[in-house]
Amino acid sequence: MSSAGEGLSRPLPEQIRLHVVEVAAQVLGSMPAAAVPPPLRTIARFDPRKRARLGSAPIAAQLENDKEFRERVAEAVETAWPELVAGLAEGTVPPAAEPVLVAAAAYLTRPPGWPDLVEQARTDLEQAAAAGAQREQAETRLREQLAAQRASAKEEIDRVREQLKAARVENSDLRRKLHDARERVRAAEARAAEVEAGTAEARARAASANGAAETELRRLRERLADVERQLEASRRAAREGRSVEDARVRVLLDALQDTAAGLRKELGLPTTISRPADYVNAVVPGEPGVTAVPARALANDDPQLLDQLLAIPHLHLIVDGYNVTKTGYPSLTLADQRARLLTGLGGLAVQTRAEVTCVFDGAELNGPVQVSAPRGVRVMFSAPGEIADDLIRTLVRAEPPGRAIAVVSSDREVAESVRRMGARPVPSPLLLRRLGRS
Repeated sequence: MSSAGEGLSRPLPEQIRLHVVEVAAQVLGSMPAAAVPPPLRTIARFDPRKRARLGSAPIAAQLENDKEFRERVAEAVETAWPELVAGLAEGTVPPAAEPVLVAAAAYLTRPPGWPDLVEQARTDLEQAAAAGAQREQAETRLREQLAAQRASAKEEIDRVREQLKAARVENSDLRRKLHDARERVRAAEARAAEVEAGTAEARARAASANGAAETELRRLRERLADVERQLEASRRAAREGRSVEDARVRVLLDALQDTAAGLRKELGLPTTISRPADYVNAVVPGEPGVTAVPARALANDDPQLLDQLLAIPHLHLIVDGYNVTKTGYPSLTLADQRARLLTGLGGLAVQTRAEVTCVFDGAELNGPVQVSAPRGVRVMFSAPGEIADDLIRTLVRAEPPGRAIAVVSSDREVAESVRRMGARPVPSPLLLRRLGRS
């Protein structure tokens, strides 16, 4: 609503206008029906709670244009706030008075300089609104910072809880593993005691059976000599071909040889007879071993290095299967890789008469496989939960001290571990070159 004609250059601020309308609505409800201005008679019949809200515009217009109605409302203001109205009439404003109340009273009572009072209230309200907006912005920023800090704290708490949960799980797992390890140690100690007792008993039995073994060995030697004589006679009788009898004799001969060799190995019998010269004290040369092969004279990729190792009597050659095949022919399937490597190792075992063991990682297989191992080649797969590297180390540890062992693998950890156990590591490309040369 505009009052430019009576001293106001701009409409009343909204807060002041609402307050003035609310006071006029209360006065309107207490006026006699005949004294109510005609434009407001319908509004006067409204519920007191709806009168100021629904009749805001007509009441404000009537106050602006009807001096008599405004003065009647001003009388109600003088009755309600006599000290404020008296102070405004004298040109003083109580310091504790609210700006909206002061401006509303000044607008209705029209003391000298009332437009200035309204403008001053407008300025105070604008400053208060600006300060309130700044406070709201500051509170909003503080709420956002608090929310961010709470979110960060929640994330940190969740992370710490997860770490604590993981630590508890790990602690429980470690305790379980420690308990299992202790149980395995107890079981190993019990087995060691049993093995020790069994070893003592076996030694006693071996000592008592030594005489019978010597007699059996002599009998087998005589039988072997008879078979050899029969074989020689058969060879002379059939020079242009081999008969069925020859094949049967050869099979019998091989069986007797294997039986004699197995019995000699089981009983630990000497292979030769001691002679007088064996009892003469002297410095004897050391037996051939993997440590006797020069380490600096030949490069790791020189095939002669493997040839020298294979020339050592009773050498045990352990091959890390997939390490060799994936180095030499990785494009083949695993089955073709195994078949190609085992074929080459079979020929190498026949040529060198070395003990050959080829180890494959069983973890890469979907289930048990059928492998036809060549003669002279032992094929082994690692058990579930075990890798081929661990099986290779177990094979090396199983050999007696001083046994010549060579391990073919380009895995640095495997090479270092078997070297510490007394075996000679050989790079995989060296075996591939040797097999390619055969």
